[in-house]
Amino acid sequence: MTNTATADRLFEPFRLGPLHLPNRLVMAPLTRNRAGADGVPQPMMATYYAQRASAGLIIAEGTTPNAVGQTYPNIPAIHRPEHVAGWRRVTDAVRAGDGRMFLQLQHGGRVGHPDNSGLMPLAPSPVPLPETIHTPAGRRPSVVPRGMTAADIRTTVADFAQAARNAVAAGFAGVEVHAANGHLLHQFLSANTNRRTDAYGGPVAHRVRFVDEVVRAVAEAIGPERVGLRISPANTVNGIDEGETHLIYPALLDAVADVGLAYLVFPAHAGLPAVRRPGASTAGAPRPHGDPYVPPREASRYPGHEPPPTRESP
Repeated sequence: MTNTATADRLFEPFRLGPLHLPNRLVMAPLTRNRAGADGVPQPMMATYYAQRASAGLIIAEGTTPNAVGQTYPNIPAIHRPEHVAGWRRVTDAVRAGDGRMFLQLQHGGRVGHPDNSGLMPLAPSPVPLPETIHTPAGRRPSVVPRGMTAADIRTTVADFAQAARNAVAAGFAGVEVHAANGHLLHQFLSANTNRRTDAYGGPVAHRVRFVDEVVRAVAEAIGPERVGLRISPANTVNGIDEGETHLIYPALLDAVADVGLAYLVFPAHAGLPAVRRPGASTAGAPRPHGDPYVPPREASRYPGHEPPPTRESP
């Protein structure tokens, strides 16, 4: 296929679950730090996203599903009525421009600070972020997070599900679960941040359990056709060292394969094979942030316990 033909396909319509996208261009979630200190989206955000409404789909920036999950200052949230109202103004502005939006749900885990959230961060284990973190007063040393109890895990899963309901109430067409880039869900997957000895730690099958439970709770809350999942295999950002990358992601994708998610996103440099529907072109599906899109049911087919072949980032 020529470059011209590929470019032409970008402007062809595409169906993503219940959504009919006018083109295959998807705007990635980009942290802007433009919410109020209380996490309420500001008018500037409505203007910003409305200016980009011609994209086939907009994935709005990482948004906190509960208070303790806040990462940095001025990150938007979606766990209080005023957050829903603020985001409704944004989605109304985008809809007026014939646009569609998903909201990325992001819990920072140990990537947080009491100066930002007013709370001690929670994480799989009490392992601190090995670097400083942005706060309203500038960069501060990270703190030792509190290891999550079984009750904390249940509450957090429920918070993700409620955040998804809130997102739909705010006018979003769906949500993207953020299990990448060293945040809470990624911390559960990674050996160096998950030192638990219970059903959520240790063997890979246990370490994928929290992500699986979050994904299923969100899908049950709003419908799997409204839910995407973002992963970042082998990404070391925020001090992550996964350990058994080649085992983690086949296990995770096998776990969620029956959910029927709308999409899966992972970085092109991650070394995962480009799995797609038989006979389908890679130009035939949205690629948020230029990353490969993988229909989850097909994604579960790549080898279960062997390292996937590597490939260089394009």
